[in-house]
Amino acid sequence: MLSPVEASKNEQYMFFKSKEGKEKIITLYNQKLNELNIEYSEKLLVTKFGATNIIITGNTKNPPLLLIHGTGGCAPLILESFPNLSTTYCVYAIDVLAQPNKSAENRLDMKSLDYGKWLTEVIHILGIKEVTLVGFSFGGFISLKTLEFNETLVKHVFLIAPVYIVNGNPIKNILNVFVPLKSFIKKGKQKHIKKVMQTLFSEYDDFGLTFMATTFQNCNMDFSPLPIMSKNDGNRIKTPITIFAAEKDIMFPGRKMIKRAKRIFPSLNEIVLLEDSKHVPSTKNFKMIEDFVLQSEVLY
Repeated sequence: MLSPVEASKNEQYMFFKSKEGKEKIITLYNQKLNELNIEYSEKLLVTKFGATNIIITGNTKNPPLLLIHGTGGCAPLILESFPNLSTTYCVYAIDVLAQPNKSAENRLDMKSLDYGKWLTEVIHILGIKEVTLVGFSFGGFISLKTLEFNETLVKHVFLIAPVYIVNGNPIKNILNVFVPLKSFIKKGKQKHIKKVMQTLFSEYDDFGLTFMATTFQNCNMDFSPLPIMSKNDGNRIKTPITIFAAEKDIMFPGRKMIKRAKRIFPSLNEIVLLEDSKHVPSTKNFKMIEDFVLQSEVLY
């Protein structure tokens, strides 16, 4: 039995603030999943790091692709951005732990290899190999942590505005993202969350705004500093890496990312600058990335 101190500590790190808040998120999750109008199956895997929900779409005989969303996201939202990957791949869209979705609320240590160990365990449980990873934002961080821990099961990695290579100007991020975000969490005014969306998203719709607002009102988000991969760790990776860097991403600036990625990744296959793109690319840019990934499967 947990001591009062341990119980208090566990309670502090629960992701959802309330049962009602979780229900609101899951309702939006299921709404988006239904709107996709796709054939899919849903699996809940038991891992050492927590229950992990996965949406599977496409022919299971096709090459496997793991699709990993970013902070504040979920599997249906990242699937919406890549509607055609399932024509060539069997797509496993992962609900990342401690995010607004159906996976466990356990938040892993970003400084350790735990996120890489977790995703490697997911791959083992699914019984797949020669996996293509497509990671957006924090999903890029998870992809790189997986390569650090065990890259033998991974064929190619595509990173979109990834966390873990560079960070932006902290003052700009505080003023343009964290201050309005904290104001929204405290006061609930739409103008504050809209400022955040306008800073981070190249474009967004009403559902995106509602999902983000509901997430930040009902979830305990992690605002701790984001780590940066060391040059030595990057140098050890042998798996081909393709990076899509967003030019106007204030969180992870595109040109700065390109410069450092060329220095630390000897296995860098290709790097693309998404001109005029903020952190979250436009529908047009997501389509370009999707076409690139599909073409790569043909070539490699």
